[in-house]
Amino acid sequence: MLLFVVLLYRCAEASKYVKYKDPSQPINARVEDLLGRMTLAEKIGQMTQIERSNATADVMKKYYIGSVLSGGGSVPAPKASPATWINLVDGLQKGALSTRLQIPMIYGIDAVHGHNNVYGATIFPHNVGLGATRDPDLARRIGAATALEVRATGIQYVFAPCVAVCRDPRWGRCYESYSEDPKIVKAMTEIILGLQGQPPRKGIPFVAGQSNVAACAKHFVGDGGTTDGINENNTVISYKGLVNIHMAPYFDAIARGVSTIMISYSSWNGVKMHANRFLISQVLKKQLGFNGFVISDWQGIDRITSPPGANYSLSIFDGVSAGIDMVMVPFNYTDFIGNLTSQVKSGLISMPRINDAVRRILRVKFSMGLFEHPMANPNLVNQLGSKAHRELAREAVRKSLVLLKNGKSASKPLLPLKKNAAKILVAGTHADNLGYQCGGWTITWQGLSGKSTKGTTILESIKSTVSPSTEVVYQENPDAKYVKGQGFSYAIVVVGEEPYAETFGDNLNLTIPLGGGDTIKNICGSVKCLVILISGRPLVIEPYLPLMDAFVAAWLPGTEGQGITDVIFGDYSFQGKLSRTWFKSVDQLPMNVGDKHYDPVFPLGFGLT
Repeated sequence: MLLFVVLLYRCAEASKYVKYKDPSQPINARVEDLLGRMTLAEKIGQMTQIERSNATADVMKKYYIGSVLSGGGSVPAPKASPATWINLVDGLQKGALSTRLQIPMIYGIDAVHGHNNVYGATIFPHNVGLGATRDPDLARRIGAATALEVRATGIQYVFAPCVAVCRDPRWGRCYESYSEDPKIVKAMTEIILGLQGQPPRKGIPFVAGQSNVAACAKHFVGDGGTTDGINENNTVISYKGLVNIHMAPYFDAIARGVSTIMISYSSWNGVKMHANRFLISQVLKKQLGFNGFVISDWQGIDRITSPPGANYSLSIFDGVSAGIDMVMVPFNYTDFIGNLTSQVKSGLISMPRINDAVRRILRVKFSMGLFEHPMANPNLVNQLGSKAHRELAREAVRKSLVLLKNGKSASKPLLPLKKNAAKILVAGTHADNLGYQCGGWTITWQGLSGKSTKGTTILESIKSTVSPSTEVVYQENPDAKYVKGQGFSYAIVVVGEEPYAETFGDNLNLTIPLGGGDTIKNICGSVKCLVILISGRPLVIEPYLPLMDAFVAAWLPGTEGQGITDVIFGDYSFQGKLSRTWFKSVDQLPMNVGDKHYDPVFPLGFGLT
């Protein structure tokens, strides 16, 4: 009798064993075990990513939702603390874990230059500036710091890095690109190793642990090559050109184990990328051997039709059939789930296609350790905006600055500026505006003006750097008569672009906005002047260049303005090199290094030291 009871107990214990919950099992074995247990509803739920604003624990449970995101500026509360973020993410996770199979959800966010949606996070220079550093190891360290700050808020997945190769600065996303040169972009994919950690071997999706996040290379493919730089437009190029220029960084991203890849809104030779089965399924998944999951962009499948959403059923069919695994819905998720379910049941979309999508999503979740550690680690909250990360951002600013002119003659350089000058003028719309300094994708999608987060403006940095005896006068746009009569030793003029993102940044004239050109004329015609340009791309500067004594491209440096004063006052040397060709006129565009008629003001790679 005793033997019978023992055997019964052992059988009961064995029946409780679930292979996919056993971390000692190989990932592929866990994936297949879980996949075999899932219903169609559970599978389609995993393929669905919804926006935070309509996600609740009940929604997660009812629809088996696999992922949630915060769009640009989508936050649980204004100036939300890490604890508030954690409560949000963990609350949704509890809903996901209350389902039959307890599959954890993955929460995604745009962290494209630091944890940029979150108040108080360290904001690093945008990619155009990082490209000027030519420093892949710096990119890796920034990735690691960003991962820690993202994890400090309980989030496990970032929609970064952007590995676009911007071939036309008129494009509103050009600042998200490291360079027009694919070799530079390829090198800077080192940031993936910082975000995710070092994989044990090449080419497998990998996240090292709770201090790292899943990364997303975007936007596949050709987003930086559209006609006239128009966002979401058509990239007209041969397959060879597409591979050699725009696809090249994805080879490196995949080799470095990137977990996910996002599809571009744009088209290639007239075919929408979100419906391009050849490039997604044949090239990306089969030829390049990508084993992570493919995600759409925000309402990306809707935009397969014109106007968007004109035939949603067709968009779902085209997008999923093309090879998209997870769909960023983000609002009409019930329509998506219902429609996709009907198409599978009717045989329009095959179960093997659904299984491929879910298999990839589960593979990433298992590789992250998400089943073992689904909840946030509250011990990381102090990583947000930490002193060490701000020092790293300051280093990145220093290394990103490109000195384009120093002295009206080589024998009379203006830089480095004297710290003990008697009286100096600081002017321009961007001298004391942290929001302008950070650019788009900061706190909100389009960015803000003013003290939008914690950081140090250029004016504040100047005041803390010069001698206590130096009189610092700030006027945003003084007239020439005032400037001449004040006895200034020199002036620092900081002008540039307002923040923008995506289509709102498309610009066919690329002149210095906000009266910046007039400010340069008024000041630089009256006193020795350094002009610092805050912008996401080169702008037309030829009319003003002769007036300037010195000229620095500072790109979109982020929250740590001291990185600029570290260099202009001589504590560190200039070392940045242009990651983009500086054109003379927009009539020359597109113009990239290697073109036959290459005649820039400053070529790619230029930078004085």
